[in-house]
Amino acid sequence: MKRIISLTVLNRPGVLNRITNLFSKRNYNIESISVGLSELEGVSRITCVVQVENESIIEQITKQLNKQIDVLKVVDITDQAIVSRELALIKVPTLPNNRHEIYSLIEPFRASVVDVSKDSVVIQITGESEKIEAFIELVKPFGIKELARTGTTAFPRGMQLQSNSQKFSIV
Repeated sequence: MKRIISLTVLNRPGVLNRITNLFSKRNYNIESISVGLSELEGVSRITCVVQVENESIIEQITKQLNKQIDVLKVVDITDQAIVSRELALIKVPTLPNNRHEIYSLIEPFRASVVDVSKDSVVIQITGESEKIEAFIELVKPFGIKELARTGTTAFPRGMQLQSNSQKFSIV
């Protein structure tokens, strides 16, 4: 089962390495990982998507992550109402006779062309993973020269995060 784990960590050197090592030492694969600064100075938010066999494994992972010195908070947000997004850049080869057809696929997905050359276009699409997968499947027949995807970035909707969060001080 796929689980989404949100971590709040101190923004210090080596934190990401220690977290990913924790997963690899226990032979758990991270499907995607997204890291960025949070609303608090000196604090980063990490979103990990992991594939686990059962619920007890995710509890074990959460406990192990909470033991890390620079980890402030760990929450499995999979079963919560969440806002999640992913970004993909897709370079598709174009010919004069298929360019219009490719552009007609872009609009319904609310994607955008971010670069055009004589023989290709680079398309940017954002949304949930399923939306991006569907778009990729539609452009595959045209050929995909290059594809780059970010990991999932997510957090709970509305006030859930504030009501569950702890106030922490950064030393």
